[in-house]
Amino acid sequence: MFVKICGLSTAETVAAAVDAGADAVGFVLTRSVRQVTPDRARELAAAVPPHVLTVAVVAGADIATVRDLVRDCGLRALQLHGDYSRDDFAAVADLGLTLVRATSHEAPDLRIGAYGEDLLLVDATEPGSGGAWDYAALRERSPGDGWILAGGLYVDTVADAIHRSGAGGVDVSSGVESARGVKSEALIRDFIAAARKAG
Repeated sequence: MFVKICGLSTAETVAAAVDAGADAVGFVLTRSVRQVTPDRARELAAAVPPHVLTVAVVAGADIATVRDLVRDCGLRALQLHGDYSRDDFAAVADLGLTLVRATSHEAPDLRIGAYGEDLLLVDATEPGSGGAWDYAALRERSPGDGWILAGGLYVDTVADAIHRSGAGGVDVSSGVESARGVKSEALIRDFIAAARKAG
């Protein structure tokens, strides 16, 4: 079970995620209560071991801005979150990063790799909102092996969501927060443990 903890902004929560066994950690580089600067993301990612994927998360920025944001931040993956096209993914393919497409479960093409991405993250109707949705609907659409589930996941709901959806991974941000934008080290550890047990 692939587990990504997103929206990290402190060294302590990054360490908690890595120590608990996260496969990926995400740093939000565009407008959000969880936003960090590229310099801060680089600083936080420097302590992350190579086997953990460090992900630059962007939403709502044009591709020229995206390229500027990720060029020097030293992260190993780029997550384009929301309404990005095949052309947008093609325009960042030369960066040599693992590409993550984060999109709504209502998107028309939910096949892994359909936009040239390496990983597919399937989220709520409004990606990034933290809202729950009908996870079981994805079993019928069959995005492929190893897709990542997001939206409305918490320590006490992640196991059921994994079983209902058939997802090969999970992504969480607000579900491991003690207050909006404030990550909890304890919730991070508990979430990873619950996801691992379910998967």
